Amino acid sequence: MRPAAAAPAAKPHDVTALTVDGARRMWAARFRAGGIDAPELDARILVAHALGLDHAALAAAGMRGLSAEEENAVAALGHRRLAREPVARIVGRREFWSLTLRVDASTLVPRPETETVVEAALAAVDARGSRAGVLRIADLGTGSGAILLALLRELPNSFGVGTDISSRALALARDNAKRLGLTRAVFVACDLAAALRGPFDVIVANPPYIASGDIAGLAPEVRLFDSRPALDGGPDGLDCYRAIAATAPALLAADGVLAVELGAGQAESVATLFAAAGLAPATPKPDLNGVPRALVAGKRAR
Repeated sequence: MRPAAAAPAAKPHDVTALTVDGARRMWAARFRAGGIDAPELDARILVAHALGLDHAALAAAGMRGLSAEEENAVAALGHRRLAREPVARIVGRREFWSLTLRVDASTLVPRPETETVVEAALAAVDARGSRAGVLRIADLGTGSGAILLALLRELPNSFGVGTDISSRALALARDNAKRLGLTRAVFVACDLAAALRGPFDVIVANPPYIASGDIAGLAPEVRLFDSRPALDGGPDGLDCYRAIAATAPALLAADGVLAVELGAGQAESVATLFAAAGLAPATPKPDLNGVPRALVAGKRAR
């Protein structure tokens, strides 16, 4: 009698690799548990960035298993977000006015609310003539260059100067302008308008406007990662508006416009400062949340 054949050795169970979709869902759940505002969106952006995939490629690769190195790369970015580092700072870029801007620790991350300033400035230009005109633009405290570059994109024959006290911010703004082909911009190191001579047809600014004592209560994404000089507007948040009110009238062309971003609850105070300086402020323009966000002013008629 032939001996029974030995049963084949059991194969070890294959460990199923975490898929691209699985990683996205897992990190979205972790972000949600950590109180992150947009967990699904943030997870999708960070997984795609870690793997070097665009939106379409991320969807197409959903069932692909990740290597250990890829899992680690995703995890490294995920833990940074759980520490409340903003997604834009992690990936190093932010969309603003359909422009892709590089961002770094030297500047604020451009926010959707700031597009209200661009809209208000363009509406004022439209009310005074054609966007095809040759206009001189000054962006005080330009940071990444967001407002200035958005305006130059819409005003094809205009020229602009952006100022900032941070040499790192100016280097970043120059790089953004070069990459976008907006070579009609120059950048100058100075405090607001200290090194400028007019006249300018358009002056824009998103100045620091957080009261010094309020900074500690800001969201951690802002408090921990934004440059304090880019936030701190002094004891009442109005220091930079006072400086702008003192210098803008002499820099503005006769029919020029000044457009500034406002913090919540600041519209009346800033309008009063501008009126006292000889400017004629208009009704503030609200952002998409209904907050008065952009104030436009021109020279008062004599």
